Amino acid sequence: MPELMPTWQRLSAMLGEDPDAAAALALWNPPPFLTGCSQAAVLPGGPALVRNYDWDYRLFDAVVARTSWGGRRVLGMLDCLWGLLDGVNDAGLAVSLTFGGRPQSGQGFGIPLVIRYVLQTCTTADEAVRALRRVPVHMSYNVTVLDRDGSRATVYLAPDRPARATRRAVATNFQGKVEWAPYAAAIRTVERQERLEELLAAGADAVSVVAACLRPPLYATRFGAGFGTLYTAEYRPGEGVARYYWPGRTWEHSLDGLGPENPESIQVELGAS
Repeated sequence: MPELMPTWQRLSAMLGEDPDAAAALALWNPPPFLTGCSQAAVLPGGPALVRNYDWDYRLFDAVVARTSWGGRRVLGMLDCLWGLLDGVNDAGLAVSLTFGGRPQSGQGFGIPLVIRYVLQTCTTADEAVRALRRVPVHMSYNVTVLDRDGSRATVYLAPDRPARATRRAVATNFQGKVEWAPYAAAIRTVERQERLEELLAAGADAVSVVAACLRPPLYATRFGAGFGTLYTAEYRPGEGVARYYWPGRTWEHSLDGLGPENPESIQVELGAS
């Protein structure tokens, strides 16, 4: 990912040229980490990428950032200081990740940096697929991309086999078939995927999908066990808008400015209805 080198060098310098800090920022072969998550590329009412992020709140950066590194404006949820869990760019591309449901690990980059790279360098879903095919990842992930023209793809990434691109609009935590049955059963990954597929088959728009994401089975509540829905996101690639949802709460930003009519920070009580 040579296009990220200048930014990586600047960020490393800000940390005092510490080689350990520079290595950490590179996210090469990070420790294994498992998330959950559900996501869907929705077309009725205009392209929207809607997702639930399921993870341990104690390990959550909880920062929305708008950056313009290298002249490309990107808005999304930060992870690992400068990586991204999901986001949208000024070219009209939205990207989001879910865990791929496989325990294998290998040589590769942490997925938040790969999501950052795609949003920094790609303008369409097809470009994003080409980039995702060639960047090695250290664990299995599903990355859904959606552009302003409604072109979409979900790419199944893994450290031990070639990336596989599909035109699937929905991804939870398996790659075509369940390969880690105890994990899949524990987090209801098949049930969550079937629910999203039912919604899209019925012609649901983003408003309806967001509402479903705030209810079981898509909304996870095991916060104490490290598996709860920390936020629901809606990215609009055509408008450059990001909306983050919790039950009874919405927080909106755009590529033109963070929270123009909203506070720059909010406090959310997880699990509150």
